Amino acid sequence: MKIKETPLKDCYIIEPTIFEDDRGYFFEKFNENKFKELTGMNGHFVQDNISKSSYGVLRGLHLQKGEHAQAKLVSCLEGKVYDVAVDLRKDSPTYGKWFGIELTAENKLQLYVPRGFGHGFSVLSETAIFSYKCDNFYQKDAEGAVAWDDPDLGIDWQLPIEDVILSEKDKLSPSFKDEQFL
Repeated sequence: MKIKETPLKDCYIIEPTIFEDDRGYFFEKFNENKFKELTGMNGHFVQDNISKSSYGVLRGLHLQKGEHAQAKLVSCLEGKVYDVAVDLRKDSPTYGKWFGIELTAENKLQLYVPRGFGHGFSVLSETAIFSYKCDNFYQKDAEGAVAWDDPDLGIDWQLPIEDVILSEKDKLSPSFKDEQFL
């Protein structure tokens, strides 16, 4: 497992070591001890979620607030997504900055998104199955969101605007300046 820093503080790309032969492949998807050794951060996860989405679906930017904040380890199990993390921690040197990466079933990359970040992804393939490992349990009353198309963030979701498909909730998310997400 290789850990690569992103431009955002505490946000990491995890690249597995893949062992391939004529039978297929094997890789260790995550190792808490190695993660802690390489980053100094806890990587203990308590909840796993899976979503399936069609081309053009954009989910985000979502977060859990307060004591229910969640760090996430995300990956694409089938298809291709453009994954985005936004640092929403006011005391962070990278506050208000975003990072995006293509996660695919083929590249097997994962993104570690720390607590205090907004997270979302857009589906670039016909369908995608997406995995989220979370280090805290989901609480509906702790949901937060930031508008996916906020001009102050200026995120390029790698999709033509006319192809974007949103949930009703995501259509109503507050702006970054609004800070209702905190």
